Amino acid sequence: MRIADREHAAVHLRPIVHRGTRTDTPVVDVAAVVAGRDGADAAGLVGRDAGDINALTRAVLHGTHLLGRNGPFVYAFSGIEIALWDLLGKRAGQPLWQLLGGGRHSHLPAYASLLNYNDDALVAKNTAAACARGYQHIKLHETTRTAVLAAKAARGAGDAQIMLDVNCAWSPPVAREMAASLSDDGLLWLEEPVWPPEDVNGLAGVRDRGIPIAAGENVAGVFAFKSLIEAGAIDIAQPSVTKVGGIGEMIKVIHLCQSHGVEVAPHSPYFGPGFVATVHIAAALVEKPLIEVLWLEMEANPFDPWIRAIDGKVRVPSGPGLGCDPAPVTLGRYAKGPSTRTERRPKS
Repeated sequence: MRIADREHAAVHLRPIVHRGTRTDTPVVDVAAVVAGRDGADAAGLVGRDAGDINALTRAVLHGTHLLGRNGPFVYAFSGIEIALWDLLGKRAGQPLWQLLGGGRHSHLPAYASLLNYNDDALVAKNTAAACARGYQHIKLHETTRTAVLAAKAARGAGDAQIMLDVNCAWSPPVAREMAASLSDDGLLWLEEPVWPPEDVNGLAGVRDRGIPIAAGENVAGVFAFKSLIEAGAIDIAQPSVTKVGGIGEMIKVIHLCQSHGVEVAPHSPYFGPGFVATVHIAAALVEKPLIEVLWLEMEANPFDPWIRAIDGKVRVPSGPGLGCDPAPVTLGRYAKGPSTRTERRPKS
């Protein structure tokens, strides 16, 4: 079963066994619940060739485009699309990074993505703790310069690179003022400083203040990134595989950025398939990979240890597909009742 990242959509997928093993299945025949609807069947997935991911993507996203080009249904499809790539890799006997043309990496560097504390003392405490765990890159989710200075002054942070994500907190005029006040503080990047995030010209005006600008987790697809780039709004693109439409759309975004000299730092504060897929994509396609790891401890995670950073680095799975499956014991430990599954087989 594949479970899409729960921050965005509830998607449960289980390829049906037709010939011995689930990786032999030649057609899409999934049990899916998307925001309470039989989304896979409604979009025409059932009975289609599971390896024809491009055609499936076109069919689903065209079939839902009247609902808009972004939102929960795109997030839900991202989970389905990731599962299809996982199946493709399992059939081919290759890890995703190899399918994408990448070379072998055992580990990738990661950064600690701190929570929002609204307390400079807690910012300093958690920055110090992250540095002690081997992180050399720390991202804050704060909105003040004093928080940045607290992080820079934290114990063990002298050589750390600090990033600031304000989650679209400011209007363009305020963002320009704040960027000017932060311009001499050595930030590696300033992330999503402008509300609304689609105001590409407002974002470009902030970039003029001299701090590298990162954005993209909230935009819809490769053409939205094209708009950001053409406006001169970003230095670092941050596509999110669980929000942009899946792995195929991530590939398009990365190639677009490469052709325009824009760096890519994928958005990935997740805990499951979306995170693991990001690691594979970054290993294969990103020139200077840096993986976002949310700074918290989970009681348990069925994808441990692949979602955990050790000494500031994450492991790259080498098994076929995503290279790891959720641990049944962990899933069973937190089950609240029997699973409910809707199965629809293609008509013969």
